[in-house]
Amino acid sequence: MTIKLLLTPSVWLLTALCAAPSWADTAKLLPAQSEVAFVTKQMGVPVDGRFKSFEAQVTLDPKKPETGSVAISIDMLSASLGVPETDAEMPKPTWFNAAKFPKATFKSSSIKGLGGGKFEVAGKLDIKGTSRDTMVPVTITQAGPNSTATGSFVLKRLEYKIGDGEWADTTVVANDVTVKFKLVFTGLGAL
Repeated sequence: MTIKLLLTPSVWLLTALCAAPSWADTAKLLPAQSEVAFVTKQMGVPVDGRFKSFEAQVTLDPKKPETGSVAISIDMLSASLGVPETDAEMPKPTWFNAAKFPKATFKSSSIKGLGGGKFEVAGKLDIKGTSRDTMVPVTITQAGPNSTATGSFVLKRLEYKIGDGEWADTTVVANDVTVKFKLVFTGLGAL
């Protein structure tokens, strides 16, 4: 079964990866309760950001997760740190180069069920024209009719040429960027 989701106010990553053992045709992302965010450090101080727009396509049978697939596309123009001056800089060539690379993508190559609502999703993360193997741990929990997929992983921004030139100094902006997501669905079956 395939579920196509367009997430517009909420961001990054792999939430739809998270499946409950029975996806229903009526499964629906609750964007107001979902988010994809990132955290880095500037001069040692944590800086929180998020993406406001992305799309996700998921095919998953929770009883046979290995047969599933996940594809995520993130609008790089939607990146926000909540500071207008900084938000205006992120689409520029030094950072995301959104004019040349308007989307970041993740495409799964395998999904492994670990039991207890936990999954490992392996795939290729492509940002700014650079593709890297990435493993994303996902946990799904349920509360009433809603299922919540959560997870986080760390990427190295310099591997994707994010922050070129003078911004390559990791004492100013850390190389590690933690990507965190929380995606809430309604209409999924029980785990």
